Amino acid sequence: MSRLLPGSTQLLIVLLSLSGVLTQTPTAVAGVGDPQMRTDHPWYPGELACSTFERLEQTQAKAFTRVVGHPPTSDEDRALAAWMWRNTHYWHGEEGREDLWNRGFENSTDAATRDYWTGLFAHGYGLCGTTHAQWTAEMQHLLGHNRSRVVGVSGHNSFEVFLQGNEYGTGRWSLLDHDVSTILFDDSGRKLLSIADFQDNVQVLRNRTSRDSSQNGWPICGLHSDDWKAFDSYRSAEYFAGYAGPPPMIHLRRGETFRRYLRPGLDDGKTYVFWGRNDRTDGIPGPQRARTWVNQPENFYNSAKESSYQPGQAQYANAVFTYRPNFANGDYAEGVIEETDSHLTFEFQSPYIIAATPANDGDWGIYEPGCRNGLTIHSQVTLPVSISTDRGQTWHDGGTTGDSTDLTDLAKGHRQYWLRIHGSQKQLANSQLAIVTVCQCNSSTIPQLTSNGSDVEFQATGQAIVSAGPNLDQANAHRVAGDFDSPRLTLELSPPRNTTATQIFATAHVASSNPPLPDVKYQIEYSTNAGQSWQPLVKDWQITRQGQEPSDFWSQSFCYGSANLNDAQGPVAVRFRNDGGKRYRRAELHLAYRLAQTDATRVTFCWRDEDSVVTASRRFEPNDEGKSQTWRVPTKNVVETLWVEYQPD
Repeated sequence: MSRLLPGSTQLLIVLLSLSGVLTQTPTAVAGVGDPQMRTDHPWYPGELACSTFERLEQTQAKAFTRVVGHPPTSDEDRALAAWMWRNTHYWHGEEGREDLWNRGFENSTDAATRDYWTGLFAHGYGLCGTTHAQWTAEMQHLLGHNRSRVVGVSGHNSFEVFLQGNEYGTGRWSLLDHDVSTILFDDSGRKLLSIADFQDNVQVLRNRTSRDSSQNGWPICGLHSDDWKAFDSYRSAEYFAGYAGPPPMIHLRRGETFRRYLRPGLDDGKTYVFWGRNDRTDGIPGPQRARTWVNQPENFYNSAKESSYQPGQAQYANAVFTYRPNFANGDYAEGVIEETDSHLTFEFQSPYIIAATPANDGDWGIYEPGCRNGLTIHSQVTLPVSISTDRGQTWHDGGTTGDSTDLTDLAKGHRQYWLRIHGSQKQLANSQLAIVTVCQCNSSTIPQLTSNGSDVEFQATGQAIVSAGPNLDQANAHRVAGDFDSPRLTLELSPPRNTTATQIFATAHVASSNPPLPDVKYQIEYSTNAGQSWQPLVKDWQITRQGQEPSDFWSQSFCYGSANLNDAQGPVAVRFRNDGGKRYRRAELHLAYRLAQTDATRVTFCWRDEDSVVTASRRFEPNDEGKSQTWRVPTKNVVETLWVEYQPD
């Protein structure tokens, strides 16, 4: 007998049907969907303060008001509030690639992470072009359609926003580069200048400091005094260079814990698991940044000079999922997407990137075979195991389960996998099975405590995410019409385990030409009734052109959108099309779905109070409305927040 859950690939459905295996709908169970927390820390309160653009804008406005002395009301103020926050939460570094195009991790074809939420939560760092591409999605929400762009200069990709109102009139491009902490006001201090404005006098960047009255307290070349040299040219523009996929949500099954460590090393302090360049700084492997405002945000505004050089000033963090499914009472079904008499297939999905302890000490040892600690299986029963990272289209032999089976090489660099254990529920009943997935995450989005009692707000909306993408093979598993590299494409996805869909998120990577044609219109539409009718997700999206432009352009762009669904059941289809014959190189479809039932959540903090390591826990009861609940953590003198953990209770 087989149980096949909605949301699995059509290929798997077809194979089971052809083999004559009976399928049936499983019993929906519970867990914790979308747990998030915010503390009273003035700079790093946690994910509940920044996991949607609406929350992020409120958090930025609060910080701006505290630092500058008045709330952000104009385009300029709101842009500066976002710029300050990005400078203090995201640093310059080389992230590990995802295998977006099914060509291997070392393929160089547009392998940068361009999704805003992945960049912010899974990495928290990126090169100049990567971070600025991601940032266009935030500006799209904050300022409006196509009012930001990545600008190519000398050996650098910078950033401009199109500001309106007051001194900017109907609109002007303005430099807003957070990767090198650089903006420039005119001599009066009343208007931000564009890169083109100072091409004849690039030395003004070298000679101006944040203490000059015209800079209004904001840094210029705030990371290194030589950064002005990049702006001696004005070469190219990238419109819609990034996008916003689904916001970061996790689903914790019964028997699963989710712990985030703010510093590298995990529980023993010496197990380093990451997904980026190995900088090997001060004996700590992995990506880091010496020049950044991250972890010293209070020094950013009115800084006397550029940020200091401090090795390890910013480093990666880790998110660890430990899943012990209970085979005695049926709870294990919450993590299963397909079950037969001979095997069970578990699913894993996360907004974080599965990391690796590299195979060697090279810069990019994470790409080499022999990596460890990203995905390990622990069992007292020996059974064959296999894994798929393309939603069941292909499977890879993972050997057999045992005391510690390491499948890192098969899962690393991905955000989701299916794990098939070739045995029955009865065989696994006494296995003490534990699946440990170690991901990389951004420490700046982890809740941090304050001294003398810290106020915490907790919320769980009871939702989770299922994704066809971002990798091309993951999306292709759900293609039902049209094709990639063509002007029309349709994907279809269902929420798993007989749940209902609450939101839809769709993105297309388009070969939009150089220069981009503003008269081409792009459409994204969705259907919840098997294509009988279609609703607009994105209507008449155009690559608008305005203001002064350089002579060259990126030949590609992203078109993306989202919508709320009224608890849609069954498959949701999304079709991408345009009237200019532009090819869709890659596409993604994500659904937020509602858990049938929500459990209580136990939250545990661990911190260093002066010379002592202290832990404290609180049980938060579920509520149907997903309303916030509060807790005052009994801190004394917090030196450092070490980790925070969520688990169903």
